[in-house]
Amino acid sequence: MPEYLSEGLRKTGFSPTEISILVPKMESYIRELKLYNSAYNLVNTDDHDQLVIHHVLDSLSAVPELKKIIQDLLFRGLSKSDITIADIGSGGGFPGIPLAAAFPDYRFTLVERMAKRCAFLENCVIQLGLSNTKVLNLDAEKIPSGSVRIAVFRAFRPLTQKMFNTLIGIVASGGLLAAYKARENKIKEEMAALAVDYKILPLTVPFLTEGRDDDKTIHERNLVLIQKR
Repeated sequence: MPEYLSEGLRKTGFSPTEISILVPKMESYIRELKLYNSAYNLVNTDDHDQLVIHHVLDSLSAVPELKKIIQDLLFRGLSKSDITIADIGSGGGFPGIPLAAAFPDYRFTLVERMAKRCAFLENCVIQLGLSNTKVLNLDAEKIPSGSVRIAVFRAFRPLTQKMFNTLIGIVASGGLLAAYKARENKIKEEMAALAVDYKILPLTVPFLTEGRDDDKTIHERNLVLIQKR
């Protein structure tokens, strides 16, 4: 069993049963990424461990916080079928594919404007058996208003006013934007320009934000939450 992946999932809080399901799915996903990366320009590395740490574990680092958000939505009277999660600007499938594998009871949509990347995503959905996931070949601006409860993304750096208006528009009332971001000081500058209320939640990415034996660099990762009133 791959050390970084299985140990990283354990550190993130996944149970042994969940790990036994996620590891083969994520290994299959990584194989597909490495196979098609040069043709589709999906990610910036073909190194297995870099893909595990910087992409898979980074995507899954938000799972503990997203579980709390989902529980709050359920507490407010929504059913599981009401909770739709969209990965906007999905690209190679981060964070949407790892999250969809981690939350099999909830509906995911991977939104990507490039048709060839959508073909890759659709293939991954089939290969990984993600029956809760669909791929939408569409610009973010054309997503129906108020159609998702949670919009997640690692794209849009920085988040411009125009894109923020688009993203908040597709979220249903009471829903949230959840943006994966890096340094807190940069986030504060970005959010100040948007003049919105937000919350910054520090993320722990195993072997990245805590460092590794072969790489002492500490990377800062945060999840930025913006709720639609």
